[in-house]
Amino acid sequence: MKGALPNRNPFKGLYEDLESFVDRISDMLSCPITLEDANHRLLAYSTHDDRTDPARTATIMGRRVPEKVINSLWKNGVIPQLMASDEPIRVKKITDIGLDNRVAISIRQNEEVLGYIWALDMEHTLDDEKLALLKQAAEAARKLLLKRQAHKYKREAGHQELLWQLLTGHADTEEEIKAKFEQLKLTFPAMATVIVFQFAQDVDARLENKLGYILKTSQRIKPVLSTTDGHQFILLAAPQSQEAPLKDFQHFIPACIALMKERFGVFPMLGACGSIQRHLPAVEKSYKEAQYVLDIKEKFAEDTEKIYTYQDLGIYQFLDVIADKRKRDGSVNHALQKLYAYDQQHNSQLVKTLDVYLNKDTNLNETAKALHIHVNTLNYRLKRIAEIGEINLSDPNQKMMLYIDLKINKYTAKGHL
Repeated sequence: MKGALPNRNPFKGLYEDLESFVDRISDMLSCPITLEDANHRLLAYSTHDDRTDPARTATIMGRRVPEKVINSLWKNGVIPQLMASDEPIRVKKITDIGLDNRVAISIRQNEEVLGYIWALDMEHTLDDEKLALLKQAAEAARKLLLKRQAHKYKREAGHQELLWQLLTGHADTEEEIKAKFEQLKLTFPAMATVIVFQFAQDVDARLENKLGYILKTSQRIKPVLSTTDGHQFILLAAPQSQEAPLKDFQHFIPACIALMKERFGVFPMLGACGSIQRHLPAVEKSYKEAQYVLDIKEKFAEDTEKIYTYQDLGIYQFLDVIADKRKRDGSVNHALQKLYAYDQQHNSQLVKTLDVYLNKDTNLNETAKALHIHVNTLNYRLKRIAEIGEINLSDPNQKMMLYIDLKINKYTAKGHL
């Protein structure tokens, strides 16, 4: 007959460090243990057991759970189950990611997940009695992680103050900024950019935690500092690659948006980043550029759907400058004025046709498809556009000016499209 569990939680007590705590769990459950935070970063692992599997080895070596393992656990429903329950969950072997049989349990403070305990159960030895012990271990871990979290929040207050100094141009010289990074025990990035994510609602603690989870588990970029401002989450980030840093951000932003929708149902969500800066006093410029990209993405949602970086804006980079010049000079595009007037008088769509035609790089088939009309109908409309607007659609200079002025009209909210 199995012995009854002690009334007192056997894991309660003072531990010098988290390693001592997980070693105690490992002793009582007779299996290897790892302890992770809510973002799957390794906090501690039992050190006196040689049994392991490739996934555990990679986690210990990298100090975090590999991204492919996290993705697989999401697809297999393991992490959603852990997030929704405080009971131990059996995880079956997943060969393609090197994961052997495990039992996992979330460490919770009310509805918030503080971390996870993973017990490697290669020999299927964790019976009901040991699962009950694992629950007691999770309860003891809750207090240890809450204490750790209090220190974390105190540190993050200093992080946010530094970030706002950088964003608002109140930072000091490069040397003084480096000194502040050292004081806060932060790694000073060789290069960085500002990423801004924008939501339909204010960014509260829950939304911030979800986004923080994606940031810290994607392993595609290096988060440096972050803060929130109303509907926005603002991140100073460094690339993983020094050779092709822009690609890291071009790939990361849409992937992050997709994962927020897929895993947490958060949508709509916009994301953008400014230029990559090698000197942190220039972070203010990157921040303003990211805000400008978001502004452009809101005004030209369809045209800029796949644009996420300031560098990829193309002509959109200069719309505000050209629009200001047009306004100062009192310049107008007389060809477009004629087309707007004709459309209004005849309830036609010549301006829209011209806009789509230029956006499709004058490709007849693509334009006709986008407008849901026959190519012959399109050719007739283009002929009328040329006649009414006195436009030569074979002249690249005229086409470019029309293209820019159509964008400016929309940018300044005076367009008729």
